[in-house]
Amino acid sequence: MEVREDIDLKKANLDVRKVWDQNAAYWDEYMGEGNHFVEVLCWPAIQRLLEVKTGTRILDIACGNGLTSRRLADLGCEVTAFDFSKNMIENAIKRSADYEDRIQYHVLDASDERALLALGERGYEAAISNMALFDIAQIEPLFNALSKLLKPGSCFVYSVMHPCFNNPYVKLTAEMDDRSGKVVTEYSVRISKYLTQNIEYGVALREQPKAQLIFHRPLQALFEAGFKTGFVIDGLEERAFPADQPVGSSLLTWGPNFSDIPPVMVIRMRLSPE
Repeated sequence: MEVREDIDLKKANLDVRKVWDQNAAYWDEYMGEGNHFVEVLCWPAIQRLLEVKTGTRILDIACGNGLTSRRLADLGCEVTAFDFSKNMIENAIKRSADYEDRIQYHVLDASDERALLALGERGYEAAISNMALFDIAQIEPLFNALSKLLKPGSCFVYSVMHPCFNNPYVKLTAEMDDRSGKVVTEYSVRISKYLTQNIEYGVALREQPKAQLIFHRPLQALFEAGFKTGFVIDGLEERAFPADQPVGSSLLTWGPNFSDIPPVMVIRMRLSPE
């Protein structure tokens, strides 16, 4: 596995914060309380893997406009949520007026271990990050902090773009073939890069004001950050849209035509008990 040596992660981190502050209003308007990626791919698997109970103290990492925080609060959790975009947190607070007794929001950098530990060591029974780890310049400080913030035996559940099939170096393709007089269309993905850790500009929502940096990590890099800090994987779901999912405006977008190829992966890592 290679890592590009010319990447300035501190500069990249500042760029990500600036972009998400600029995108916050658009994101809040168009994401709102969820989209088809959330409803079909992410949230059902997150719920299964978290196995939350009423009163669970949970940490919501890179919470954006508080979408997952509110869902967790509706399940009876006590949520501490943070994002390093001030504008995102302002939107989250506005949307969470009815949750003041169940959600606490903070402006924090997920790559700042010292700031994270100030949230309270051994104070949480679970942690979650929904579609955000690829937006974080350095995930090692986050996992270091989680190993101290979580109680022994607790879990960290996170969803990400599937690094194998939905990374910045993937193209969705359609090929038409005349098979004995019958025209058949086959849909597939074409992958040009995978193993090298890298960053590229991309978009989360079409027509968003600014493209954001996406930090591509192969599976071994993504998992290694947890393995080094005492986590093991004890749950994993690779999520694809079902074949009967309504077709969107384009046939070459994630949907029923790619029902056997997962654009999202949801992982549960559990901290070793002491």
